[in-house]
Amino acid sequence: MDRSLVIATTPIQRLDLSSKRLLVVGGTNGLGRAVAQQALERGAKVTVVGRTFRDSPSTRLTFERADLSSMREAVLLGDELPAESYDVAYFSLGIMAAKAREETVEGVERDMAISYLSRLAVLQGLSSRLGTGRPDGTPQSRVFVMGAPGTGNIGDPDDLNAEKGYKSFVSHSNTVAGNEMLVLAGPDRLPGPAYFGLNPGFIKTGIRSNYLGEGSVAHRMAEGLVGLLGPSSETYAERIVPLLFADALEGRTGLMFNNKAQVIRPTEGLDKGYVDRYMSASEALLRRALS
Repeated sequence: MDRSLVIATTPIQRLDLSSKRLLVVGGTNGLGRAVAQQALERGAKVTVVGRTFRDSPSTRLTFERADLSSMREAVLLGDELPAESYDVAYFSLGIMAAKAREETVEGVERDMAISYLSRLAVLQGLSSRLGTGRPDGTPQSRVFVMGAPGTGNIGDPDDLNAEKGYKSFVSHSNTVAGNEMLVLAGPDRLPGPAYFGLNPGFIKTGIRSNYLGEGSVAHRMAEGLVGLLGPSSETYAERIVPLLFADALEGRTGLMFNNKAQVIRPTEGLDKGYVDRYMSASEALLRRALS
């Protein structure tokens, strides 16, 4: 934790989001779905993006189908989504790298594509438009990027696509580092909104199924243990949704938060030169996938 800074939030029971609009990329399952549901309960209009819609559409809940393992679909989403009215965009889509390297049809390691590069692809088209259609005097729009900031992962910009050698956790570290650097580089490379990072820690979701095998004994045991040690998705959402709209974030950018909405310190060693190098490598990989 960074105890020098406390961001005040409104308790979830008193939070009124009836004038707010939230975009959840990866909002059809896990933490994204829990955040979407909690925001809906507080009165927000919510758009969720994903492959399989598990809820019923309504006047306040809409669905955009997209397979974000495809960089072409991610770019299309960023270019065409009517983002001008949104207050907050929340990116939660992600998996864990598999034990053996998997590659998309565009030649990108699958975890890299889904958990990080798709977010960059969406934001390239979306960031400059996010929230620009709202009334004058409205607070700056915000982007929240879920990952694992502050955990010491600096990644390897020389092998983002895990082509020189593959180890699942090393490869996943590239996505972890990339998501933290999106937050740090966002104001310069993807200007418009303010950027914030979220580290949920260990929460029972489906994110480990790609590594352990969906429904396997190891997967069930791991999720059971995580469920005992960490908060539920619903508890996490109750803590984080007030942060997404907190007045105290106005005028700030680049802050990282833990699963209690407390400020945490960013990873050491991510100076501007290194971040620029990492982002340039990311943009090059995205261009290659699209070519």
